[in-house]
Amino acid sequence: MKLPPLRALQYFEAVARLNSFSAAAKQLYVSQSAVSHQVKLLEQYLTADLFIRQGRNLYLTAVGERYFAEITGALDKISQASQQVQHGKSGSIRLALYSSLAVKWLIPKLADFRQQYPNINLSLHMVTEDPDFYDHDIDCFITINPPQQGAIKQFLFTEKLFPACSPQLWQQMQQHSLPDALWQFPLLSVQYANHQQVGDDWRLWCQHGGFELPKQVKINQFSHVLLAVEAARYNLGITLIDQFMLGAKESGHGLVAIPMHELVTGDDFYFTYRQSDANHNDLINLGHWLKQQSRFD
Repeated sequence: MKLPPLRALQYFEAVARLNSFSAAAKQLYVSQSAVSHQVKLLEQYLTADLFIRQGRNLYLTAVGERYFAEITGALDKISQASQQVQHGKSGSIRLALYSSLAVKWLIPKLADFRQQYPNINLSLHMVTEDPDFYDHDIDCFITINPPQQGAIKQFLFTEKLFPACSPQLWQQMQQHSLPDALWQFPLLSVQYANHQQVGDDWRLWCQHGGFELPKQVKINQFSHVLLAVEAARYNLGITLIDQFMLGAKESGHGLVAIPMHELVTGDDFYFTYRQSDANHNDLINLGHWLKQQSRFD
């Protein structure tokens, strides 16, 4: 069996994945010159250029793109096999997902998963941004931005936002008709990356309902939806949430959905994992279970 220099292979994969020699060097805890040297060794071994360097821009060549797609799955299998030998966890799955989805949707349902699949040890890794699909420390992902190539993608649900508040606040709102009842209480707004001003989420929701957000309404802004949800639980105002956020209502600590229109944000959630694991039974079973939990009827 004739193999390329494995260290050079590892360094090339890191550069291609991160699209940066300096970022790869930082992740690998080596110098940038060491990374450049190893990539050059691999190019000499293959007798082919893997990257095109144009000033500060870096691109994979056509050969480099094909080679990267092929070796990624192989390196992932080596990583998995090594993990199994080291830790004896042949039934382990590492799932990366957004923090709000983990806390408010998945964790309350894990007892059911363990009951159905007692031999699968599912560990969660929370992320605040889109996870790195080529992170070999993670087996699968729930994301709104799945890779376009080299991945198994299973649609879970479409994000739909609607107003919600605590049961106590909802009782007080009965004294007014909708939507006027909303403006009697603070609106809890979340600052998303594509929003320019405080309250843009509420303005967009109002626009889809055919009316304007009153100028005099009080708006409190939060950097994360989890903060807004907790504030709503403690009677501090009304927030916009997705349907999975109501999952805790059975415990008596959930929110009440206010009967008004929904705002479809355009974000679709997918369960995804690498094409090289297409026949991984544990991942297939996890995907089936996640799809069952995504029915919000």
